[in-house]
Amino acid sequence: MAGLPPSLRGLLQQFGGLVGPGNGADSQDLPDTSEQVYISSLALLKMLKHGRAGVPMEVMGLMLGEFIDDYTVRVVDVFSMPQSGNSVSIEAVDYVYQTEMLEQLKRTGRPEMVVGWYHSHPGFGCWFSGIVVANTLLMADTDFMLAAPTIHVAAAVGASWTDVSTQQSFEQLNQRAVGVVIDPIQSVKGKVVMDCFRLINPHLVMLGQEPRQTTSNIGHLQRPTITALVHGLNRNYYSIAINCRKGELEHQMLTNLHKNKWNDALKLQNFEDHHREREEAVASLKSLSAKYTTMIEEEIKKKPEQLLVDRAGQVDAKMRLQTTLDTLVTDTLLQSLGSMISTLVF
Repeated sequence: MAGLPPSLRGLLQQFGGLVGPGNGADSQDLPDTSEQVYISSLALLKMLKHGRAGVPMEVMGLMLGEFIDDYTVRVVDVFSMPQSGNSVSIEAVDYVYQTEMLEQLKRTGRPEMVVGWYHSHPGFGCWFSGIVVANTLLMADTDFMLAAPTIHVAAAVGASWTDVSTQQSFEQLNQRAVGVVIDPIQSVKGKVVMDCFRLINPHLVMLGQEPRQTTSNIGHLQRPTITALVHGLNRNYYSIAINCRKGELEHQMLTNLHKNKWNDALKLQNFEDHHREREEAVASLKSLSAKYTTMIEEEIKKKPEQLLVDRAGQVDAKMRLQTTLDTLVTDTLLQSLGSMISTLVF
């Protein structure tokens, strides 16, 4: 640095990221970004249901909520959008539909603002497609927020966007907007495969500065996969911790979601469907009985160690036979009992 001309030295000092710590650059304390996104149970259920209904296509929707403070984003509800896509691109957002839907929701007592968007990646993990990020992100102000829907509608006609470009459009309206990616195929009971992202400002990347730092021990981030790292995670966008917190009312709602009632067993099934299912069950009993007979013959001829290897990954005919038989007898008795009660009462 000492041998450089003053003009060049001043230019390098302006671009602090291009000057390493050993070259005299002052270290700057970056603000803490221990930010979390709280997603309600209702919003999570609606996202999973929408994503599962769209398999194998990608689907998207908007998330409603509020920005509580600098460290908290609360999502209370979501609604689906009529767009679909594939692993490469997604249809342009219909902003006319979005505006009309928000107006209708306000009439029903849902005044929350749009805090981000969600879309599904059925079967291939959580990451953003389209790692080419524009060099400039427009900063949000009042004039732009008023004019943005018109600008976006004009720019989005006949266009197909990537996940990154869609996220850019939301961050132009609000810098804190987030994008949630959910995988309805890999999600199982008790574990939802999802992640939340926000773009990294390309100005900071060009200057070589750290985009963010997390110093809080609240929550935990998702462990990045190789696929996500290849698609630009921690280079073009970063992950935000997600917390799904249940309140008392939400716990009561989830408890009563699939709760059985005492009169469910008395409901009559369609007689044609009942007859067809009984025929299929009897036919399966015949094939399972033959498999079970073969299993007994093998137990006599083979050793237990050999049977353990031969039956690995195969259907247990005995257990399947018992389950099918119990279901057949129970359904037949309930259908007959319900028919008799309906005949006497009605």
